[in-house]
Amino acid sequence: MNKVMLMGRLTREPEVRISQSQSGDQMTIGRFSIAVDRRFNRNSDTTADFFNCTAFGRLGDFVEKYLKQGTKVVVIGRIQNDNYTNKEGQKVYSVQIIAEEIEFAESKNASQNSGNSYQPAPNPSTAGASAEGFMNIPDGIENDLPFK
Repeated sequence: MNKVMLMGRLTREPEVRISQSQSGDQMTIGRFSIAVDRRFNRNSDTTADFFNCTAFGRLGDFVEKYLKQGTKVVVIGRIQNDNYTNKEGQKVYSVQIIAEEIEFAESKNASQNSGNSYQPAPNPSTAGASAEGFMNIPDGIENDLPFK
């Protein structure tokens, strides 16, 4: 079984591109990295591990629309080897996380109050947001959401 669950903050703005298959279908590919704090550390210095993540299709659309640098998320997916041989003939070893699910790990208000670098762009459609900072979703768009 290959399953991983990570919680951390985006270290930079996501990179999103549209890929077109030979059949003409388009797919969104979202790439981002997250910093995950180490839970148990013997010294007082905070350390983190950094993971490169990739999301495809509707999840890639979600990355493009909703994720920004500093956003705290939970990523559930699988680990994939990204090994290759470079131009000098040396074998390069790396891994990436292929996201299968992405969830917000804190509310919008909590992220603003915690002093992190996540600053959402002003959005007039959030006028109907609840006191907890969650956006009210209009009826009838359930099939357009990247999550259920």
